[in-house]
Amino acid sequence: MVNRPSASTGLADVSRLSVGDKWKVHLEQRLDPEWWAKLFGRIYLLTDSDVVLNEQLTNYEVDLMIQLLGLEKDDSILDLCCGNGRHSLELARRGFRNVTGLDYSEELLKIAREKAEAEHLKVRFARGDARSLPFQANSFDAVVMMGNSFGYFRNPLDDFIVLKQVHRILRPYGKFMIDIADGKYLRHNYQPVSTESKTDGTLIIRERELSRDRGRLVTRELVIGRDGAVVADNLYAVRLYGFEDIKALLERAGFTGVLLRTRLAYEPESNDPGMMRIRMIITAYAQKEEMTNHQHRSEKVVVVLLGDPRLPNPVKPNRIFDEDDAYAVYELKSSLHGIREYKFIFVDDHSKMIEFLTKNRASIHMVFNLCDDGFKNNPEMEAYVPALLEMLGVRYTGARPRCLTLCYDKAKVKAIASSMGIPVPHHTTLFNGDNGLTKHVKYPVIVKPNYGDNSWGITERNVVRDRDELVSAIRELRLKWGYSGPILVEEFVEGMDLTVSILGNPPHEVVLPILTEDYSKLPDGLPKILTYAAKWCPDSPYRFVNSIPVEIPHRLREQLMRWCRRLFTTLECRDYARFDWRLGTDGVPRLLEVNPNPGWVWDGHFAKACLSLGWSYRRMLHEILRAAEKRYVEEAHVTQELATRAIVHP
Repeated sequence: MVNRPSASTGLADVSRLSVGDKWKVHLEQRLDPEWWAKLFGRIYLLTDSDVVLNEQLTNYEVDLMIQLLGLEKDDSILDLCCGNGRHSLELARRGFRNVTGLDYSEELLKIAREKAEAEHLKVRFARGDARSLPFQANSFDAVVMMGNSFGYFRNPLDDFIVLKQVHRILRPYGKFMIDIADGKYLRHNYQPVSTESKTDGTLIIRERELSRDRGRLVTRELVIGRDGAVVADNLYAVRLYGFEDIKALLERAGFTGVLLRTRLAYEPESNDPGMMRIRMIITAYAQKEEMTNHQHRSEKVVVVLLGDPRLPNPVKPNRIFDEDDAYAVYELKSSLHGIREYKFIFVDDHSKMIEFLTKNRASIHMVFNLCDDGFKNNPEMEAYVPALLEMLGVRYTGARPRCLTLCYDKAKVKAIASSMGIPVPHHTTLFNGDNGLTKHVKYPVIVKPNYGDNSWGITERNVVRDRDELVSAIRELRLKWGYSGPILVEEFVEGMDLTVSILGNPPHEVVLPILTEDYSKLPDGLPKILTYAAKWCPDSPYRFVNSIPVEIPHRLREQLMRWCRRLFTTLECRDYARFDWRLGTDGVPRLLEVNPNPGWVWDGHFAKACLSLGWSYRRMLHEILRAAEKRYVEEAHVTQELATRAIVHP
């Protein structure tokens, strides 16, 4: 029996083969520029088995893909540089029906195909060069590039060409996810020499050095069998990209919304992590014009109206459209473009909105009215947008002007609800100049603007427990926030928040799972309310507040659903709405406010309620569109029936 060589024996073999330090200086000179075309085969599966044959790691990485990319089962997904197909195969196991794996190594592709055939998995595998992808433009909803498969080419221009190719084959705002070594970290923390022992007795010895321009990490990899013989002697190099480097390259290639989503640290430390020591998981959107001709698209044109990022917005911090807002729009566009039965056109320039809608009204199938910030970003002009659409005779999603105007006034909504026998907190409305404001107040109370959304004007100081705090809270609303409208002084209901959302129109509406606010991570002493800072300020202690599904007694749930359905109809909500309640200590829920056309963002309350039902963000948007379409069809039938009845026959 031949003894397995020790690490010291292996290093002696290295010196015998490479003649000491002088040789190491010239590793880059010995490097075959086309090394990537020859390296990846069965020896690679042995040397990198801790990663490429690691089922637990593969499952975790596929979980990340699904979560970060919001993948749907019918999405067209490309696993670029798929190797032995571990990610492609796992996606197919989970029911994804349109997965393609592409790699240059015929040997690894053969292994992937055999595995797919053995498990009866529907995956397409193709051979190709990432610099010249054999797919038509706009073919894929998502592309993933895992396992640090980027930066292999000698010429950095080739890396840019790869990204341009990925951009070309993605549909508008399709998503790209790349798993890449943190080059900035590695440049200063790589191991010059390392050894790794495999369970079968194979010893792997790696020597590393930076290229002369410090742009690549060059590695010599010796694979020594149990008998001491050299099985393989490979040289390879990978370009080192820090996040800012790869972000700039992605943006130059036409991507937007580039985000570093997470960092992955290699485990276990007993093995040699090499280039995988610290990895970056990065996502981006393929920014491009909407498709005009596509085999999967009809001519059902949907115009999406949004807030204007060019104009100040009084509701947002610093009054500007920031990176979070941009990301929300990218996610919206990505999800909508994934709905194949429509052609979407996005309009956010309010200076041209009226002219565009007027000129194109005859060809518009539907307007998706997501202009919840109001015309010219004025929340008091939110109802102006549907009013314009009514005058133009254009169909649109969501509430009509009367509903939006009414629900903007919290006190009037409470008055209507109270007249219907629906409990509301005790409250009074104060106008500028009111002096008898404290005489009949029963503390604690919460002070809030009667007009407004998004918790604007609400801080922890709005919950007051005596007259001095009340006067101070009112003064802060008037002076600091600049609010001049009526102020609502309302009984502070101490119980849990209950958010009820409805999607659809009676009798076909769906009541979504009820949410509550989780205040468990909020520091002691702060009132349990959803403040403006909770929604807009990431450095606030309120940033820990999170909306979660909640189980409540069946009888309470049924009562809430009945009340919300009645309010939906009475207030003339359409297609979707949200109702906010607080549960009193007496077990009775009290209505706080009604939100027609509630926030449409991917991480908002409404989207979270849909997610609790198992609906993706894309499906949420699709269901709103379907609800509006169905409503118009039914309204047309009613109109036709009434017209028929009105005909007087001789």
